[in-house]
Amino acid sequence: MTDKIKVWCFLLFLLKLVSNLQNCAHAAPQVPCFFIFGDSLADSGNNNNLVTAAKANYRPYGIDFPNGTTGRFTNGRTTVDIIGELLGFNQFIPPFATARGRDILVGVNYASGAAGIRDESGRQLGDRISLNEQLQNHAATLSRLTQLLGTKQAAENYLNKCLYYVSLGSNDYLNNYFMPSNYTTSRLYTPDQYAKVLIDQYSQQIKLLYLLGARKIALPGLGAIGSIPYSFSTLCRNNISCVTNINNAVLPFNAGLVSLVDQLNRELNDARFIYLNSTGMSSGDPSVLGFRVVDVGCCPARSDGQCIQDSTPCQNRTEYVFWDAIHPTEALNQFTARRSYNAFLPSDAYPTDISHLIS
Repeated sequence: MTDKIKVWCFLLFLLKLVSNLQNCAHAAPQVPCFFIFGDSLADSGNNNNLVTAAKANYRPYGIDFPNGTTGRFTNGRTTVDIIGELLGFNQFIPPFATARGRDILVGVNYASGAAGIRDESGRQLGDRISLNEQLQNHAATLSRLTQLLGTKQAAENYLNKCLYYVSLGSNDYLNNYFMPSNYTTSRLYTPDQYAKVLIDQYSQQIKLLYLLGARKIALPGLGAIGSIPYSFSTLCRNNISCVTNINNAVLPFNAGLVSLVDQLNRELNDARFIYLNSTGMSSGDPSVLGFRVVDVGCCPARSDGQCIQDSTPCQNRTEYVFWDAIHPTEALNQFTARRSYNAFLPSDAYPTDISHLIS
């Protein structure tokens, strides 16, 4: 057995150990609330009533989810669902679209399929809730919390203790920069310039979130989005050099996000920010973790990468990395969530992981 295989086998053992320990725990949540900002990787139903192709409120989405089809873009739980469980929550964080009354005390999920850092990203798919709009929705939540808790100071003190997970950027590439027939950004900017433009805007948005009370913020980087089945078959038409170009284009964004985490930790020293290395977590030999199919999704997909409605998905879903042509299966989400919460390798999170961010 090679050293690399030994490392991955040990990681798998640790993953199962963490899972077993978590299943035995019934303590109160480690933070009072969990707020989620993102795109379809985290959307739990906010797009259901929007006029958009980017919605997942139909079968076979949710085939393995306890509540069935909800608008999650996977077969079961998303990464943030599983992180919520690891944090000790005994319920899923409600989507903003349906959160009412005291529901918001456990947090809110604002994520929206096709959303980006830039307002225009994803517009060819229809309506979506961009990060700027998600931040507006969080300001509305702050007002509602103020009413529930009595004063704005009480609400802000409460929010200071919560975990914030902000994960966007994929659509600024897949549904913007690498779609030149719909967007001009690839003609205006080189990949390095575009990454800087995105990070500069992201920085201002994250600072606004800080002003709205956030003090513990996790910022996942982008994965190898050129290697997802949709990129390979649709955007790149099976051209390997195109796949490489897309994967290389997001590298300066990830590097910029690491630098931004350093900058924010220096400038806003009463808050803590971490970077989660999505690309690093997805590297390695997937077969060691039980995955057998890495190049196609489990469900038959439309041209935009989502499942064909009422189609019959694969039966061996735990062996697939991808659910549709874009989004991972619950099986991969479990691995990503557990490494984000409790890093298996030093490179998984910087400067620390979620479990230490909230301690």
